Amino acid sequence: MTMSIPGSEVFSSRPVDPDELARSLPSSLEVHTVTQEQIDGLDPLTYEVIRHRLWSVTDEMGEALKRMSGSPIVTDANDFDFAISDELGQEVQVGLYNTMLVGAVDLAIYWTLRHRAENPGIEQGDMFLCNDPWVGGGLHQNDVIVYQPVFHDGKLFAWTSAIAHQPDLGGVGLGSFSPAAQDVFSESLPTPPIKVVRGGQLQRDVADAWVRRSRVPMLVGLDLRAKIGANNVGGERLQALIAQYGADTVKAVMKRMMSDAESRLRSKLRSLPDGSWTATGYQDQSHEGDRDLHKITVRTTKTGDRLTFDFTGTDPQAGVINCTYAGMRGGVMLALLPILAHDIPWSAGGLMRCFDLITEEGTLNNATFPAAVGRGPIGPAWLTGNLIAECLSQILDRDLELGENVQATCCGTWDTAVIAGLDERGEQPAPFLSIMMEPMAGGYGARPHADGVDTGGLFCIPMGRVPDVEMTEFLYPLLTLWRREEPDSGGPGRHRGGLGASIAFTPHGTSLPMGLVLASAGKAVAQNAGLAGGHPGNSGLDVVARQSRVTEILASGRMPSSLEEVSDTLEPGQNYASSYLAPGEVFAMTWQGGGGYGDPLTRDPEAVARDVREEKITEAAAKSVYGVVLGDEAATEAERSRLRNARRDRSRVAGETRGKADLASMRRIDDNLVEVGSDIACRHCGEVLGDTGDGALALAVYDGAPTDAGPQIIATACDYVDTPVVFRQYSCPSCWTALSSAVVPADHPDVATSLGRSTVTAG
Repeated sequence: MTMSIPGSEVFSSRPVDPDELARSLPSSLEVHTVTQEQIDGLDPLTYEVIRHRLWSVTDEMGEALKRMSGSPIVTDANDFDFAISDELGQEVQVGLYNTMLVGAVDLAIYWTLRHRAENPGIEQGDMFLCNDPWVGGGLHQNDVIVYQPVFHDGKLFAWTSAIAHQPDLGGVGLGSFSPAAQDVFSESLPTPPIKVVRGGQLQRDVADAWVRRSRVPMLVGLDLRAKIGANNVGGERLQALIAQYGADTVKAVMKRMMSDAESRLRSKLRSLPDGSWTATGYQDQSHEGDRDLHKITVRTTKTGDRLTFDFTGTDPQAGVINCTYAGMRGGVMLALLPILAHDIPWSAGGLMRCFDLITEEGTLNNATFPAAVGRGPIGPAWLTGNLIAECLSQILDRDLELGENVQATCCGTWDTAVIAGLDERGEQPAPFLSIMMEPMAGGYGARPHADGVDTGGLFCIPMGRVPDVEMTEFLYPLLTLWRREEPDSGGPGRHRGGLGASIAFTPHGTSLPMGLVLASAGKAVAQNAGLAGGHPGNSGLDVVARQSRVTEILASGRMPSSLEEVSDTLEPGQNYASSYLAPGEVFAMTWQGGGGYGDPLTRDPEAVARDVREEKITEAAAKSVYGVVLGDEAATEAERSRLRNARRDRSRVAGETRGKADLASMRRIDDNLVEVGSDIACRHCGEVLGDTGDGALALAVYDGAPTDAGPQIIATACDYVDTPVVFRQYSCPSCWTALSSAVVPADHPDVATSLGRSTVTAG
């Protein structure tokens, strides 16, 4: 007998054709399915009742996991998700938790059906565990999925799954974040699908081997059992539903849910204009010591009732800022679910039939083994979602009714800080490890009709929550000095982006330095972009205050409120770093707000005054960014005129305008631009800037210091990267309204050829 050792290409997953997958299964694994006639013959009332019952099953699974888990990642932050899938793994119903995970769950089931159906087999009472991002299920190794086949009358009927981020699964870095990693072997070990439950019994050898890798084995072991328990709840509820309505009826509803979601999304797509829209973003730094920028680019093409996302041109995989195909797909779902499918039941198996992905292997968001992918979901997958959201918003902004779902980029990334050390508060010192979950309170992007929500959450976790400060201090040896919204952190615009926030803490209850691992992005180049001339939100910033005076300040009975008050030695943390925090020192983290929408100089002065009163913005920003002199209408008009003249004086104009258009017959493009026949004109002054062809628009362009975007740019780009970074603003060369405002590398693609238009694609 010969034994072959599979290459890494075996441990990769892609979407499959359901019919082909069903034909490939061994005869020993019978599957339950229904005919199209049974699906079409469903009673509408029965359909709705069962559909909502399936929804309630995922909610109940979520509650079961939260009640059993001891990890704040689950109990507070809601960084987990669930799915009910059909017999072939297509997702029928997903949870409203971490929506990026939706793009990976089915991939793990497809892989399991292909590679585990014969050996060791798929049987009643089994559950599989997987944390291999190349297989799917999760987006990086800390995302661990436990999933089970559900049988009825000996046939495979469905799958349930529970997935959650684990606080630590080994590797070089604390929390399994390894800032210097160059490959996966410096990170947590990826484990392909393995049976963790067999015949209804937890496999103790597998469970012991699983928790052995972790620095916090009790938490990981508890979460393992919590996910098993959640699957038990899901399986029992499905069996009860089958017993009440019959297997064929329940399965017909499951199939109908996916086809309904598909048809509703296709119908919506047919109502949108055909064309192609592009977006490009950057990861600043790829690993500890790196000082480069790394590009992800996408061309989104809408033709008829189908979308294509083409990532050709994305930079090669590098350092720790990579994600696998599952992560890229998760990023697509991050944007698609809330923007295009907000009013469609999230039967992801149907929704994912409506788009195609074009990508090159070995790139930042389609990394090949053995790339380091620990930063995957909160780096390239998140940025992928931001870029797709930007493209989709450009499509929808052409229509005021559809534009209600347009949104500037929300909090553009996750600012990771992992701490670990020795807690000496009890009778016996005990080790601890925590991922600071405060950035859950990110700012939402502004919309064409409303400001972004201040510290409203994360775009990808609709039900996310920020941890309770008192509980954090109870669990870990920390003293929180402040946790607060930061004025001016929302992107300026006609509508302001939602505020971000900050936290500062010092060790309290330990005499030893604690380890500090940082993994972030968005410090040199903004990741929370604005729309239609709106400025980006704030840059992230991590600072360690060395040689701190905090002990003396606290001893005097005062609580410090600024880093400058605490220390004269402020050390900015790099995007990727392994550091420490000693007793008496302070760590402060500022995370991102949302981007603005529209030119800040067009914001209602009363709204600006209200923001100042409510400490959303400072009085200085009201004047310098919004051109508002509080309480003085004439002075405000003069200040705004001065700022527009300053745009004129500092800008260069490329090309020539073509006179004025008759705006009576205009068609909206966005807040500033309109189509008049084949011309593109400024909505405010009617100046014709070009046509709908592929030539460049005649725009005024300015490149200046990043801080010209406003006081929200609090990080200094040259502290992180060597590439020159600028505030780039495009304006109408007649009325000087801002049309596009961004903090980007100096060699960022010129948007004068794409702003306000789509490139119509034939076929």
